[in-house]
Amino acid sequence: MLNNLNGVIPPKLFNLSMIRVISLSLNPLSGSLPANIGLNAPNLESLLVDGTNLVAGPLPNLSNASKLRVLDMGSNSFTGFLPSTLCSLKNLERLYLYLNSLTIDASAPQVESPLSCLFNLRKLTGLSLGGNPLNTTIPVFRGNLSTSLLDVDLSFSNIRGNIPVDIGNLSNLITLVLENNQLSGPIPTSIQNLQALYLKDNVLQGHIPYELCQLNNLAILDLGGNRLSGSIPSCLGNLSVALSSLWLGSNLLTSKIPSSFWQLKNMLHLNLSSNSLVGPLSEDIGKLKDVVDMDLSNNHFSGNIPGRIGGLQKMINLSLANNYLEGPIPSSFKTLLSLEFLDLSKNNLSGEIPKSLEALLYLKHLNLSFNKLQGEIPTGGPFRNFSADSFVSNGALCGAPRLHVPLCKNRTKVKSNWRKAKYIISGVIPVILLATAALILILCKKRNVQVVRETASLHQVLWRRVSRLELVRATNGFQESNLLGTGGFGSVYRGTLSDGIDIAVKVFNLQLQGAFKSFDKECEMLSNIRHRNLIKINLIKSISCCDELDFKALILQLMPNGSLEKWLYSPYRSLTILQRLDIMKDVAFALEYLHHVYSIPIVHYDMKASNILLDDDMIAYVADFGIARLIRGGDSMTETISLATVGYMAPGDVFSQFCIFGLSRSYNFLFITYN
Repeated sequence: MLNNLNGVIPPKLFNLSMIRVISLSLNPLSGSLPANIGLNAPNLESLLVDGTNLVAGPLPNLSNASKLRVLDMGSNSFTGFLPSTLCSLKNLERLYLYLNSLTIDASAPQVESPLSCLFNLRKLTGLSLGGNPLNTTIPVFRGNLSTSLLDVDLSFSNIRGNIPVDIGNLSNLITLVLENNQLSGPIPTSIQNLQALYLKDNVLQGHIPYELCQLNNLAILDLGGNRLSGSIPSCLGNLSVALSSLWLGSNLLTSKIPSSFWQLKNMLHLNLSSNSLVGPLSEDIGKLKDVVDMDLSNNHFSGNIPGRIGGLQKMINLSLANNYLEGPIPSSFKTLLSLEFLDLSKNNLSGEIPKSLEALLYLKHLNLSFNKLQGEIPTGGPFRNFSADSFVSNGALCGAPRLHVPLCKNRTKVKSNWRKAKYIISGVIPVILLATAALILILCKKRNVQVVRETASLHQVLWRRVSRLELVRATNGFQESNLLGTGGFGSVYRGTLSDGIDIAVKVFNLQLQGAFKSFDKECEMLSNIRHRNLIKINLIKSISCCDELDFKALILQLMPNGSLEKWLYSPYRSLTILQRLDIMKDVAFALEYLHHVYSIPIVHYDMKASNILLDDDMIAYVADFGIARLIRGGDSMTETISLATVGYMAPGDVFSQFCIFGLSRSYNFLFITYN
């Protein structure tokens, strides 16, 4: 697995009678598999050949591999019918055939469909057939269904018809993924015990059933892109402990948002867009303290924007576009320090744009167009980067000519003796630059100066297991062209989700000693720490990690400018002294947070240039917490053994060291200085 093996798989590999595990996943292989696997390898228990680019052809005959427990042939080019002989593998626990070109024999009776018997395999826990043109319906099940089945993925499979009512007989099912099909009819009311339900982009009709409110462990509910009508069930507020992600967008819902809805205190992702929801937005919206993205656009909401929305300090993406909202933009927006995307366009907002919005330093996209705003457009902070498109059709705004608005009338005239002033200014500027550089170094010594994006509570982010299918699809089968780099425990790939969002996928090589521990450690760290200069788990749609028995990966924020190491040692790139000072400051703030601000001190243990990543704006982020340690009461921070990269200097007073040696080649942070 992940060894860059190539060429044809030797047939002799399947002639070893005692062989139990064959794992060739994610290698650029060619050729095909033997036609009758198991005939000469009767003890084979695990066969993993996913993402190996095997040539097109039917699946091999596996009926003789009676001891097979794990079969993963996903992301290849297998064609033909899904064989019913798979149902003879009574010991099968996990079956992954996603992203191939398999279909169902339409001429066979439905009761003989492979889907029917696969759902009856007594030991099967995971079934993934997503991304195959199955062109079938979900069969009406007969008999007792499997009580061991936990995860089912039939997404992107051209499945039509209704979802059978008796699918609820899969009594221990945790995750059901049926998105992007042609399913119609109502949502079954018989489903039970689910933790994640994905039904988006079908043609489901009827009301959202009350029975969903009885799924006490339901964390993710995605019903977007259907034809559901009626109101949002008020009983959804009963899921306040578990529900973290709710997508009801692009349906036909017509109601107010029930007051109980704002009790969903653990909500991270909320999308109610493109419905016909009405009424004012309640001030109780401020109770969703943990929400990171909220889309209420394209509805009929009216009234003022609640002032308490400023309490949602973890918010990253917010859209209230295309409603009937009026009144001013609340000044409380200034407290949304994590905000990166804000769309308030196509409303009836009035008043001035609050100058306090200049404090939103991470704001990358702003749309205030088609409102009734007036006054001067702010010029500081993120407003330096916004174009005229952000302010179109407001009528009474004024500001810089580049924004295609009139100049503000209260602009003072330049005095005639400006020629004298320019000589004074030219002498003052060097002094200002020196003072600024000194101030940056002084800031290094000042503790607790700035704490941004720290989670208020210590409870962990609700993780969900992500199927390998989503990651394979996002990275085009982990192609080498998407490889960003390799590290001590695996490789990092560039990927793009189905909604166009770019991500980085860190895949752990589980054959390496310590890989499992490293994965668990990074999950522990990244699920708790929050700071603007620490790498973030990508929380878009709750995607955070893929935790399977034989495959583990983290989905991280993609950094377009790569690592600091590449900037320092590339003949085509260079850093100015100001950029180096900014990077030094960013890393210092991150380490200050880890060592002194977070409730339990954290030691990184592998600080180096390749673990400093840079975003579009050259803001630095500390990454790779695979060997980090929490220093709890009684632990010592005086260890001197080398745990990672040679040259790391164990932290004492990080800020004093940083400021004294930050511009010296002899210190661990020599990557900041000139090459």
